[in-house]
Amino acid sequence: MHLKLGALISGGGRTILNLLQSIRDGGLNAEISVVVASRKCRGVELLSREGLDVRVVPYRKMPDVATYSEAIVSHLDDAEVDLVIQGGFLSFWEVPDRYSGLVMNIHPALLPSFGGKGMYGMHVHQAVLERGCKVSGCTVHFVNNEYDAGPIIVQRTVQVREDDSPETLAAKVFEQECIAYPEAIRLFSEGRLRVAPGGTVEVSRD
Repeated sequence: MHLKLGALISGGGRTILNLLQSIRDGGLNAEISVVVASRKCRGVELLSREGLDVRVVPYRKMPDVATYSEAIVSHLDDAEVDLVIQGGFLSFWEVPDRYSGLVMNIHPALLPSFGGKGMYGMHVHQAVLERGCKVSGCTVHFVNNEYDAGPIIVQRTVQVREDDSPETLAAKVFEQECIAYPEAIRLFSEGRLRVAPGGTVEVSRD
């Protein structure tokens, strides 16, 4: 199935750039139909240069979450997207029922640990190191209306070394993100993902 993707960003856009490269290399049967940014950020400039349709819906200028969410959804609807992918998207929005199971996010830790409000970017990696974890990684999950609490699709792990810094750990985790996100999207496009009644994701065989 050829997917029309809608991307949500708040920062540098490198997650979406990685997915765009996967598409161009033939690893994903998809296109990025629209990018919605929560603010003017580096990703707006970089993704616009790649020829993508980038729109800014400024979170801080919206009167409330409902209005903000409606604005995002209107752009996704206009682009007739099949799947929404969040890449470093930091603003909370309400996912309407008709988009349930159609929104993915990638988190730079092994959920359910080190998730929730305020757990993003280097804050996550610093918390992992402070806890003394020996393993970290990334998690691709479906998005619901609670921070980092949606059903888990794919996880990949990395070893945490005693001499790791937040920056070195982030680099290792991002390498795995570049594998995990395309994998999750590919499974979706092949119709191999199903959310079971208990809220876990079942992956069917080829």
